[in-house]
Amino acid sequence: MMQTTAIAHPNIAFIKYWGNRDNDLRIPVNGSISMNLDSLTTQTTVEIQPNLPADKLIINGRDAARKATERISVVMDLVRKMSNRNDYALVSTVNNFPVGSGIASSASGFAALALAASVAYGLILSEKDLSRLARRGSGSACRSVPSGFVEWQAGTSDYDSYAFTIAPMEHWDLVDLIAIVDKSHKKTGSTEGHQLAYTSPFQHARVEDAQRRLRMCKQALRDLDFTRFAEVVELDCLMMHAVMMTSTPDLMYWKPATLEVIQKVTSLRAQGLPVCYTIDAGANVHIITLKDNQSIIRDEIHKMNSVHSILASGPGGSVYIPG
Repeated sequence: MMQTTAIAHPNIAFIKYWGNRDNDLRIPVNGSISMNLDSLTTQTTVEIQPNLPADKLIINGRDAARKATERISVVMDLVRKMSNRNDYALVSTVNNFPVGSGIASSASGFAALALAASVAYGLILSEKDLSRLARRGSGSACRSVPSGFVEWQAGTSDYDSYAFTIAPMEHWDLVDLIAIVDKSHKKTGSTEGHQLAYTSPFQHARVEDAQRRLRMCKQALRDLDFTRFAEVVELDCLMMHAVMMTSTPDLMYWKPATLEVIQKVTSLRAQGLPVCYTIDAGANVHIITLKDNQSIIRDEIHKMNSVHSILASGPGGSVYIPG
């Protein structure tokens, strides 16, 4: 019996992933750029148990739904095939942040699973191959494998669609203040949402402009240019949510409180503070600022009655095995 534990961080995408070229392989229609979130973690343990009739998944101490278990078995089956082993496993995962609410729990979850499972089954995979493996469970999980500021190269096949570091975590002292306005589990997950992307008349325009936004974001990151960074990050966020809102059926992830936080961030920036917002597939708002300004911005957001709590995180490292 072999057991391995791995820890990964969720990531916040500055240039978003929405829509697949291949749904089964999770090959995206455009590349994306993200930052791992140091203070948020998913810890996943894979314990091979030869007597199990199938994989078993426990999330935060509770038996997972069948759909979630089927998703992890996709990755487990790939690991079993690579290792020439047939044994099933007990997979236990614990998050220190809300799950299924737009904070990329599937990203950190599948990144941790990819490393823990591959090591438990005796595999030694490169960072590229770990990223490719994590992608098969959740597209954005490939970005939680490398460290710091990360680009996911869209690619056209299973082999060339993976993520890599474009700047180390020490490169820029950005902070993500996540304003929690809704802790509930979203009704439509990202996997289903990606499949609806091209039902929106705006998806084609979003994808056509993606390379320009990727270049803008990379240049702003290299130059530590917060003004240009804020401009492209907010534009990309609004373009993705425009696609979501105009899909069939429409995906309205925002709550009234989401818009309140957006307006507050815009107001703070008008006062001269370096701050911008981005929102993944959920209602909660990621408020990006510089470390030196986080206290004043956090105080302002705390005053809002619609914000339940704030999670703060700087740039995070790669997936790893503790100890």
